[in-house]
Amino acid sequence: MTTTTTTTTTTTTTLITGANKGLGFETARQLVAAGHIVYVGSRDAERGRRAAERLGARWVRLDVTDDVSVEAAAKTIEADGGLDVLINNAGIESRGADNGVIGAAEVTAEHMREVFETNVFGMVRVTHAFLPLLRRSPAPVVVNVGSGLGSLTRVADKSSPAYGYPGVAYPASKTTVNMITVQYAKAFPGMRINAVEPGFTRTDLNGNTGVQSVEEGAEIIIRMARVGSDGPTGGYFDAEGPLPW
Repeated sequence: MTTTTTTTTTTTTTLITGANKGLGFETARQLVAAGHIVYVGSRDAERGRRAAERLGARWVRLDVTDDVSVEAAAKTIEADGGLDVLINNAGIESRGADNGVIGAAEVTAEHMREVFETNVFGMVRVTHAFLPLLRRSPAPVVVNVGSGLGSLTRVADKSSPAYGYPGVAYPASKTTVNMITVQYAKAFPGMRINAVEPGFTRTDLNGNTGVQSVEEGAEIIIRMARVGSDGPTGGYFDAEGPLPW
């Protein structure tokens, strides 16, 4: 996949939700190294502060499921000078008492609601709150961290590893993320808004069962966070290129 990257300067300000660990933390680490001013968004104050100190980043309390928290974070970042890049990284996967994936026979509306509250409504809540700041940026970018399990094509293909995933709530939420990404990209053609699939990465989300490192998983997030104004928008990508919807 060929994309155009911006010339990175210290004036590029980036917010990453759920950034005190895992892919969010690694993405923050690499973007700080690239010269970005990075805000570590974390709902846990102590973990967020510690992560920001380790990274040389800034910390802002941000619980994507809470309107007051999100609005306060937006006011803080606005007062500090604004925002250029938003990375919607925070996400959860609902599991049962035995820590197993909740399949179609067991999933309830409550399971679906719990996952959608963070993965879908939380993403929209944050994006909506920061849109005024992004629209003032000369090169606004939004990266929605999705999943290959959000691809209807892959999940329905018996030859794909995604076919064997039995869960309902998580892949449904990530398919919704894809649709939201497309609709926002059409509504705001001056922004670069894309969904990305980091791959099966070792994080707490999957009990560290993933097959690749956070460094590998963060690569596509960082690439799309640094996309230029003439780069793709409304797309769905992994490290190899565009993915089928």
